[in-house]
Amino acid sequence: MKKQLIETWQIHNRINIYLLEAINDEGYLLDISASKGRNVGAQFAHIHNVRLMWLKAAAPELMEDVIKIEKDNVLTISSLRHSLISSGSAIEQLLTKGIDEERIKGFKPHPTAFYGYLISHESHHRGQIVLSLKQSGHPIDKKTAFGLWEWGAR
Repeated sequence: MKKQLIETWQIHNRINIYLLEAINDEGYLLDISASKGRNVGAQFAHIHNVRLMWLKAAAPELMEDVIKIEKDNVLTISSLRHSLISSGSAIEQLLTKGIDEERIKGFKPHPTAFYGYLISHESHHRGQIVLSLKQSGHPIDKKTAFGLWEWGAR
């Protein structure tokens, strides 16, 4: 079961990156927001930074190669991709450790619930990203929209 949970986390992270890469290379799309909240780039940065928040609380030793995205950082598809890959890998290590130890420090009730929390949180923000792009007149293409649900191909 551990192997399947970790593999599912890896798929989930690849889907985040798939969406990011589908936006396109025009940097202005990262600045789009459908509301007064976070823009598209800030949504991806938030996903990364929440991962770091949990790493800091539960296993700070896993943060060695992972850097927080500060509010004044210039966000690019490339930098966000790098951040999501590095924090995704660190979270994978945290999940592996947590499953083995049957606990995630600072989270109740158990590692599987933590895993569900992470995927729910990040999927919520993926939805906000897609909605922001759509409402601003820059919807993701249909191939990408369907691709977000092709977990067997990611």
